[in-house]
Amino acid sequence: MTQPATTYQGTDRLLYGIILGVLAFWLFAQTTLNIAPTMAADLGVDQTLMNIAVSITALFSGIFIVVVGGLADRIGRVKTVMWGFIFSIVGSLLIGLAPTGSLGSSFLMVGRICQGLSGAFIMPASLALVKEYWEGAGRQRAISLWSMGSWGGSGFAALFGGLMAQNVGWRWIFIIAAGLSVVGMLMVRGTPESKAENKGAYKFDLVGVITFMVTMVALQVLATQGSKFGWTSMASLGLMAIALVFGALFFKVESGNPNAFVQFRLFRNSTYTGATISNMLLNATAGIIIVAMLVLQQGGGISAQEAGLLTLGYAISILAFIRVGEKLLQRFGPRKPMLWGCYIVGMAIMLLMPTNLMLGSYKILAVISFTLFGVGLAFYATPSTDAALSNLPADQSGAGAGIYKMASSMGASFGVAISSAIYTAIAGNNAGVRWIEGVISFVGNQTNLASREGAFFALLFMLIMLLVAIASIVLTIPKGRPADNA
Repeated sequence: MTQPATTYQGTDRLLYGIILGVLAFWLFAQTTLNIAPTMAADLGVDQTLMNIAVSITALFSGIFIVVVGGLADRIGRVKTVMWGFIFSIVGSLLIGLAPTGSLGSSFLMVGRICQGLSGAFIMPASLALVKEYWEGAGRQRAISLWSMGSWGGSGFAALFGGLMAQNVGWRWIFIIAAGLSVVGMLMVRGTPESKAENKGAYKFDLVGVITFMVTMVALQVLATQGSKFGWTSMASLGLMAIALVFGALFFKVESGNPNAFVQFRLFRNSTYTGATISNMLLNATAGIIIVAMLVLQQGGGISAQEAGLLTLGYAISILAFIRVGEKLLQRFGPRKPMLWGCYIVGMAIMLLMPTNLMLGSYKILAVISFTLFGVGLAFYATPSTDAALSNLPADQSGAGAGIYKMASSMGASFGVAISSAIYTAIAGNNAGVRWIEGVISFVGNQTNLASREGAFFALLFMLIMLLVAIASIVLTIPKGRPADNA
């Protein structure tokens, strides 16, 4: 049991305060994906360092989100959310006020780490509060609005960042983010605390955290730098060995450990397991964005701005259809809308696969594809999140929500890394994959065949990932409405 969920019911003030914290991470912090070159030039830092600053936020968020989720169950979910706001304020101000030169790079790196920690603190704790303080249709509405903050925020981040940087200056993005976090903190302030039932003294799982961090960092570096190192090089093989050894140590340490920050017993519930696995795999299909952007720019020769505008339907359709996913959940239960969402995402991927077409035709397909991609994710988001949260034991809601959200960020991270690695490996070879030309006729410009073939096979890999996600839903998510499975 948790306290004091039986007497307090969530309000819109609390909900919108939480959403402001989610937006500070997904909308504002993620703008660096688009404005990194502008920031690097203005701060006078090397682009390589800037690339690290961009990725380090997601890395810290993904690594610590489960740790903090379990900690939130112990120390209090409201307190954890408030700490998340503090990290967001500090991180945003460090970046927004960073001086030019070597000192600026220190401000930038520390600020980005703080932003990653803010996401790790806010996301699992806020989802645990949604589980504790809302019920039934009210919880489904709260999840939908929360999802609009995360999915919608990430969808608009690139466009928003570009417009802000061009018209008012990139620093204002982070100064406004700090102000937004202050407002969110004031809205959450005064909410009754929610904790898991005290089951004795708590011991921080230091060994588990360290082995998990080493495993994840090794896998991240391997996924992002493997093609550069060479997949059979000593560096890549060494990273794989480190990941395997520390991954095995992590599993051994956590199994049967009552203080483990990843409680493997959660996966005994097939519905939670299926929702989490499919969530990771569906988020991995985010790789289609970077693959499409690469082939359009490198193969099609269009500008980054023009290519980015083709994805506008993605962000708009997510916001427009998130609540539809909620209504479908209420009528059909989680299984059907989760599957429908996957089928629509599958259509989006298949529409991007005909890289053999002329550029004009492909751009039309890209607009339709990204719009469908947003619709599919919107159908899936609320039913999947509700299925996961509804099947968590009360004393593990923070840790369970953390694992679920870690699956999102890690899935997207590895999906992007693997799909772009496949594309780069084929596109970087002038010979490409010539046998495919005997199966598919590539019309138009023949000098960019390697890029077009690389995109085809990268998208094919994304489609395979989606099929595995569908299989996990079919095998684990029960049929019928939630009431039918209670």
